[in-house]
Amino acid sequence: MSETRTRIRSEQARPESAARGPAVTGRALILGALLIPFNVYWVMMVEGIWHTGHPSVMALPWGVVFNIIVLLMANAVVRPIRPRWAFTQAELVTVYVMVGIAVMLAGHDTLQLGVPNLSQPYWYATEANNWEKLILPHLPEFATVGDMQVLRPYYEGHETLYRPERIMAWLWPTLWWCAVIVAVGLVMIGINVLLRRQWTESEKLGYPVVQLPLAMTEGGGSRRFFGDRVLWLGIALAAGLDIYNGLHSFWPALPLIDVRHNGTHYIDTRPWGLPWSAAGRIGVPLYPFLTALGFLIPLDLCFSMWFFFILRKLQEIVARAIAIPLMPGMPYATAQSFGAWFMLFGFAMWMGRRHFAELGRSIWTGAISGHVEAGDPMSYRGAVLAIAAGLGFLIFFCLRAGMSLAAVLPFLGFVIVIHTALTRVRAELGPPAHEMAGNMNAPQLEIIFAGTRGLGPGNLTMFPMFWWLSGRGYRTTPMPIQLEGFKMAQVSGAEPRRLALGMALAFLLGGFFSYWAAIHLTYQHGTTPLIGHNTGQWNLLGSWLSYPREPDWQQMIMIGAGALATWGMMWMRLQFLWWPLHPAGYALGMVFGVEYFWSCLLIAWVIKWAILHWAGQRAYQRFMPFVYGVIIGEYAVGAFWSALSVILQRPLYDFSPG
Repeated sequence: MSETRTRIRSEQARPESAARGPAVTGRALILGALLIPFNVYWVMMVEGIWHTGHPSVMALPWGVVFNIIVLLMANAVVRPIRPRWAFTQAELVTVYVMVGIAVMLAGHDTLQLGVPNLSQPYWYATEANNWEKLILPHLPEFATVGDMQVLRPYYEGHETLYRPERIMAWLWPTLWWCAVIVAVGLVMIGINVLLRRQWTESEKLGYPVVQLPLAMTEGGGSRRFFGDRVLWLGIALAAGLDIYNGLHSFWPALPLIDVRHNGTHYIDTRPWGLPWSAAGRIGVPLYPFLTALGFLIPLDLCFSMWFFFILRKLQEIVARAIAIPLMPGMPYATAQSFGAWFMLFGFAMWMGRRHFAELGRSIWTGAISGHVEAGDPMSYRGAVLAIAAGLGFLIFFCLRAGMSLAAVLPFLGFVIVIHTALTRVRAELGPPAHEMAGNMNAPQLEIIFAGTRGLGPGNLTMFPMFWWLSGRGYRTTPMPIQLEGFKMAQVSGAEPRRLALGMALAFLLGGFFSYWAAIHLTYQHGTTPLIGHNTGQWNLLGSWLSYPREPDWQQMIMIGAGALATWGMMWMRLQFLWWPLHPAGYALGMVFGVEYFWSCLLIAWVIKWAILHWAGQRAYQRFMPFVYGVIIGEYAVGAFWSALSVILQRPLYDFSPG
């Protein structure tokens, strides 16, 4: 096992020119494309219809890893008989990336928010909310569905999509939004191409999330990895827990071993009275696989994420105890997070300033050397053209939908900033998840600086339509997995240009099948969490339109404070090696999301620190196969129960938060 890790690290350190192994094969692209509709349907059913078992929300998506586990099992059967039929690591990486992008698009924070928005304001408009006058006149008819004869069976359920008038009503809006998704994909791929060499080669970011997939798929499933007894001890313990808890779904008399964030382990401050009750009910999750994922990230980030989660709760308590008349919304945690992400993005751009200068000269002169382009999935000029084409279409779409250019440009600018900064944090640090719920989005930012009066109803009405791109959270952004895919291609020998083609295909198929699965399932089941869970943005829009808001100077101040605090932590990290606080932990911990796993990271941090401090690096490396085993064991059995639930058409054991 130690030899495997050493080899992976040495391969990761190779120059790009060395990554010239097996190409991305046609069968890998075909297999990835064939697996996309099944995975998208799976995600929409368990997450959207049942709001349980969320395969899409982890940085290392367990549903995607389950696909790879199944293919590795197939390799184990096929290789002794027909070695050439076994999948190579490059092929497995291709499938992982393609299915991963599609799953992210179908995920809880993306098109599970996007698909319902095509029709919700029409269906839920009443005399009480006055949406018919406030919202409906500003909706783009070409991108929405408002025919009540089509929507009534959709919301009431026990019906079918497959009638000509229903198919045609949904088809054209779906195609428009699929074009938007492809445009977003072009922008993301182009940005990743421009950033990849700087982050991978110059700064040598660690890519913690891909450690396990690369180790699992080396050699198409090597004996050196899967022959480790410590690995199988971790698999056995984690799988045993999930097998037992899964049987509880069939025989409730079996006592459940509860590890969930919303389960029996919690700290309830509400009975304590003010100001302590401001912290609310704090779950204490004990997910084994999330504790194991904490071992893959740097020790300072592991500490910082749970530390800033607790700090946010303390800020809420102090703000309740010490009311500040001029700033009644303290502690403005979302605004602090805004400032932190802007500073993280700016710092990443500053670190790559020489790379960007060289890149700009190369693009301008056209004299791009082989050294600059070697191993890149496309030329830098091609990347710029992809970004320009994607942004051009997005601007055209938004203008046609009724937005103004003055609102579209900052909206898309923030989308680029937040998704790029998240991609950087994933590549460098690999947090287990990165949800940022609580209006940490482009609409809220524009309202802070311009107010609702300055934006106007046309712009405001389109904001909920893009809630899947910048709205509730960012756990399922597909941009990080693209950059991770290019890193995996470098290690595995997958040809990066054909892998980029697979990514583009995944955006197209993932978007289309996400719309199909969501609409198909809603006609069958009617109003479900897929519909009911995602109406808050329209209520918020109704509030914006009914009660106009002015620019919010208090939140502007706190955005600046968040940026300043982030800069201070960066400066301290550069000056003092012992400084324990990572600014990315501050950016993530100040908004909702770490609630799902803060205590898991606390446990991981204590154990990891103790091993490194008392036993040393060698003992820690020997412990890592056990960590991998815990993740594989829970992912394999937990995903099995989830997949079986789709077959049996009933929810089963949910081992993962969401």
